This record gives sequence, structure tokens and C-alpha cells, in this order.
Amino acid sequence: MYEKEIERLQEMIDKSSRIVFFGGAGVSTESGIPDFRSADGIYHQQYKYSPEEVVSHSFFMKHTEAFYEFYKEKMMVLDARPNAAHQKLAELEAAGKLTAVVTQNIDGLHQAAGSKNVYELHGSIMRNYCMDCHAFYDAKKVKEADGVLHCEKCGGIVKPDVVLYEEGLDSEVIQGAVGAIREADMLIIGGTSLVVYPAAGFIDYFRGKYLAVINKSETARSVRADLTIAAPIGEVLGQIKVR
Repeated sequence: MYEKEIERLQEMIDKSSRIVFFGGAGVSTESGIPDFRSADGIYHQQYKYSPEEVVSHSFFMKHTEAFYEFYKEKMMVLDARPNAAHQKLAELEAAGKLTAVVTQNIDGLHQAAGSKNVYELHGSIMRNYCMDCHAFYDAKKVKEADGVLHCEKCGGIVKPDVVLYEEGLDSEVIQGAVGAIREADMLIIGGTSLVVYPAAGFIDYFRGKYLAVINKSETARSVRADLTIAAPIGEVLGQIKVR
């Protein structure tokens, strides 16, 4: 299946030297991390509070314990491993073909696979800071804490370095991501329904030659792709040769 499409994708990659990958939750589902918006995603499960409410800044401030209960159980999947998509993107970067990964994911799997130039639009579960003295704590420390982790130095509440609803994206990350997309000669969009803004709007900065979309379901907006492959991204990228 998809032989012709993968052949075409290979051609595009072979002819490109400044590829940027823009990805979302679908990149990590093959590593066992649940997404939010699919039929069996987190948004379709029943909780006391809606997931949108729980992962908001105001909820974190008012109900920190309830936030952490949900966050640790549903969003901190620390035993997940990079899949074929993460690995192939890291290979493409190492070969000098791919210049950046722009991701909406917070799981750190691109870096775990070896990718160096990663713009994490929504932050990372791997970084956590005391809200008072800004001391750093790793994900394992947060996950293993009984309830809310309090800073060992000052007693302040430790907050994940993830962008919650009602919070703005990091301006330096935005600048880097937009710059990489603007200078790319090929943009691969993968594992995202392009629903979440402002991140989804970043692809409007692409002026390059080839635009490919790899996503199991249709994207929420028309992007006039040169190639669309409706398949799991790991399956597709796993067949690409780096040369």
C-alpha cells in the first residue's frame, strides 16, 4: 500500500536540502502516547473536569493537585520510546537534509531519537521549574512525587515547562520555527489535524517547492499539498531512504 505515494515522497526528499518537519500528536501515537482529538483520544474520555479545563493556566493555579493527578496519569508517558518517524527525521538531520523539527508535542521523543534542532511550540514534560526560585527538576522527579512537587530549595510549587491554555507561546521558539519554515525548500506536515492555533498558522510562512502531508485523517484546513498520504507517519517515513 501507498507504494506510489512513498516513491513520490522519496523523490521530493532526494531533491530537497532544507527540509522542515512540522508535527503533532499523531507522530507519537505509534510510541504509545495517546493523542487528544482522535475518537479514542483524551478529549473523548470522561473526567470530572474536561481535559481542556484541566490543562489551563487558571485550573493549574486553583486546583494544582487535580491538575497533577491528570497530568501525571495522561500526559507524562516516561517509558515511551521514539518510533520509526522520530528516528528517520533524526537521520535526515544528521545527513544534512533536514534543518529543523517543529513540534506541537511535549514528550521529548524527537530529542531522544537524536534530533538536535527541535522547536517545541508547546514546551516539554522533560523540563520543570520552581515558580518562585526557578530551580530545575526533571520529569522523573515530578512523576514520582507524591501529589504536587514542591521545591527542595524554597518550597515553591514546581510547574511543568508546558504551554497550558491561556498561556502564550515562547517568542524565541516562535521566531526560530517561523524562520526555519520560511527558509525551507520542503515542508513535511505529519501527524497533526492542524486544529490548534497559533501553531497551525505557522505553515503559512512556507514558500518552498514541495509540501507533503502525512496524516491518518484529513487535516482541518486546506493546505494545497503537492502530496497527501493518509497513513500512519511511522509506517511511511520508515520506508524512506536517507541518501
